[in-house]
Amino acid sequence: MANKIDRVPVREQDPKVRATNFEEVCYGYNAQEAQLEASRCLGCKKPRCVDACPVGIKIPVFIHQVLEGDFRAAFGTISEDSSLPAICGRVCPQETQCEGSCILGVKGQPVSIGKLERFVADYAREQGEKAEDCHKQSSGAKVAIVGSGPAGLACASDLAKLGYDVTIFESLHKAGGVLTYGIPEFRLPKKAVVEKEIQNLLDMGIKIETDVFVGRTVTIDDLMDKEGFKAVFVGTGAGLPLFLGIPGENLNGVFSANEYLTRNNLMQAFSKDSDTPIFQAKKVCVVGGGNVAMDAARTALRLGSEVTIVYRRSEKELPARAEEVHHAKEEGINFQLLTNPVEVLGDENGWVRGIRCIRMELGEPDESGRRSPVPVEGSEFDIEADALIVALGTKINRLIADTTPGLETDRKGRLVTTETATSRKGVFAGGDVVTGAATVILAMGEGRKAAKAIHEYLKG
Repeated sequence: MANKIDRVPVREQDPKVRATNFEEVCYGYNAQEAQLEASRCLGCKKPRCVDACPVGIKIPVFIHQVLEGDFRAAFGTISEDSSLPAICGRVCPQETQCEGSCILGVKGQPVSIGKLERFVADYAREQGEKAEDCHKQSSGAKVAIVGSGPAGLACASDLAKLGYDVTIFESLHKAGGVLTYGIPEFRLPKKAVVEKEIQNLLDMGIKIETDVFVGRTVTIDDLMDKEGFKAVFVGTGAGLPLFLGIPGENLNGVFSANEYLTRNNLMQAFSKDSDTPIFQAKKVCVVGGGNVAMDAARTALRLGSEVTIVYRRSEKELPARAEEVHHAKEEGINFQLLTNPVEVLGDENGWVRGIRCIRMELGEPDESGRRSPVPVEGSEFDIEADALIVALGTKINRLIADTTPGLETDRKGRLVTTETATSRKGVFAGGDVVTGAATVILAMGEGRKAAKAIHEYLKG
């Protein structure tokens, strides 16, 4: 029986070694391991994994092709629905999506769908394979994509396949959005993976203009009225950091996780040759429990800091992927759970010297169904630290909304859409700018949905 085989483990760098470098943690499967893992798939007639995938990859089909050793065909199957398979195979929360719906997971371990997707994408890259060129005859219609993150890249890819003349506008000097500046090198290699996936899109004829700040250097009205774009997709994400709102937060040595990760990823601050070096702290405190908190903590560790993660709920409620929490613990990061900061303590020179915290206990569930943390009176204590990284999530930058007349937003600044169409004719939106901070694959799903809507709009 196929499902009697245990899940094939993935080879990884030794925790003690990887805690000192920025090389990728997971090595991924080789061909034999991938085929053995693929043999576990039951090939369900009604595959729940496909329904749970935000971009609808034909999972049993590509896994069967891996089993048969036809890795090229498997890449073709994945590429029909995903423009970034090497990225999704690495950073998607598979355990709550495709793998979380796998029937084998009911009584045992689900099929390792993410690692198989990664294997196929890496194989294709090493062999120089490209996604099938499915350009239809060019329609001549120009479409602008604002933001080169996952939503923008997925939308651009689908529109290019439909024959549109697509230009992506990116405010930073490198394309990729959160893939380039947010997720660390040890989880998602930039040169080997992100830049290659973006090159695939350039090879499809998509144009990317960097250092263009839509809303500042050019407006959406300019793009449509002066530059002849027939439709615009806004995929600018949610990039403004949230802070704690406690005393001492303006001290030197307090970072948002966004700034900390951007400096390291985009500006290579971890390198001694960097023009934008980062403050090398001895003891770092990271506040938050999501994937970004884990990324910031594990980055600080690699820069030589002793790291403590402070989170106000228990381990069960940690929103980060189980794999990320496991890796952080293996690498020696300390977790202070059921703990909340109440003040940042400073020295006489205005630098962080510690974090005053209070113990928490879990009370009744809040609107999200998670139990609300309640402070335990008189339980304050101090954690010694010379840097604080705040990873509490992000909010929407209102620049696009404020510079585009007729664009409706909700009270949180998110763009209001109906099937990805905004209140402004010809302007569509998707990803975090609509949903608030979410995952790479959900943003890609939104981008694909928008491409379909833009196609219908331009045909009509």
